Amino acid sequence: MRKPKIVILGAGYGGLMTAVRLQKLVGVNEADIVLVNKNDYHYETTWLHEASAGTMHHDKVRYEIRNVIDKSKVEFVQDTVLEINKDEKKVILEKSEISYDYLVIAIGGEPETFGIKGLKEFAFGITNVNSSRQLREHMEYQFATYNMEEEKKEERLSIIVGGAGFTGIEFLGELTNRIPELCHEYDVDFNKVKIICVEAAPTVLPGFDPELVKYAVSQLERKGVEFLIGTAIKECTPEGIFVAKGEDEPHEIKAGTVVWAAGIRGNAIVEKSGFEAMRGRVKVQLDLRAPGHDDVFIIGDSALMINEEINRPYPPTAQIAMQQGETCARNLAALIRNKTDLETFKPDIKGTVCSLGEDDAIGVVFGKKIMGTKAAFMKKVVDNRSLYMIGGVPLVLKKGKLKFL
Repeated sequence: MRKPKIVILGAGYGGLMTAVRLQKLVGVNEADIVLVNKNDYHYETTWLHEASAGTMHHDKVRYEIRNVIDKSKVEFVQDTVLEINKDEKKVILEKSEISYDYLVIAIGGEPETFGIKGLKEFAFGITNVNSSRQLREHMEYQFATYNMEEEKKEERLSIIVGGAGFTGIEFLGELTNRIPELCHEYDVDFNKVKIICVEAAPTVLPGFDPELVKYAVSQLERKGVEFLIGTAIKECTPEGIFVAKGEDEPHEIKAGTVVWAAGIRGNAIVEKSGFEAMRGRVKVQLDLRAPGHDDVFIIGDSALMINEEINRPYPPTAQIAMQQGETCARNLAALIRNKTDLETFKPDIKGTVCSLGEDDAIGVVFGKKIMGTKAAFMKKVVDNRSLYMIGGVPLVLKKGKLKFL
């Protein structure tokens, strides 16, 4: 009797969690499991702001996929997904094709530029290992070049961050730690550096506790960050950005570095493959399957689930993606054993912590507000927990953040 074939697309938080849980739940004779990813490594997306600022080496944020999967149970294919043919139950890859009986789409999201002119061409993103490395090296180049020029261009030392959500604020926190080091290294006057955060919404960290937001803003302002709240970026150019508040006429802010950290959408491949989606995100069933496709699960950034309590979508966080991966694995195990009663996914939000640098953070954990060094410690605990859930103690010891005495 032919074994069912389970194909998992993407080795981000959701996809990799599905694979490592599935390899424990399913016997080698029960199913063929294939994990497809374009890189041979997984990277911690929630650490990219550190690699981007240069406070952490980019190799620290990634680890090899083959080191955390059971190669006797999971076949790893390094390839890029181009399209999914639902009718033929086939995935079109860059180098080959692969058929499936059950499919897990966990290919992550893409930056949402909201159609703003020039952002894709001239702004840097915090989206993967290579983009983080490029951003870090670009900022270092600007500082190094500044003192080499006879006619000093002050805008080289200006850094604009578009977006005051989690990614933007965490990047700013790392940046305020990194800038003094860059100034010292390249003999640049710290007072000449400008860091500007532009946010179209009326507040920093929308939806977060106001008291904690006030603390975060004051801490970052104290370290030199200027906030332009309720201000929209209208255009990005090689020289900087044009911004406007409300109906005001746009005006230019010149900067050597523009970073876009203001939104994520689902993967365009999902739409290209014919799934009904909103901004690349499919409103999945409670068991995480795509409506009308009982053989396809969608998790992570390309999945849309509504929080009925507030009638808004759950945010596309690593915490939720990993929990979806666990539920997805259990439901797949049930399906290959011909069980029809699948588990309903319900996020268990244990807390949210936003880093403001190495030794500072804000958060709500188990319903309690925390800030400062206590929150920073909790952030490291959260980061280490995600490593532990994938690779156990060995991965924590190799890649973890806590300093062991």
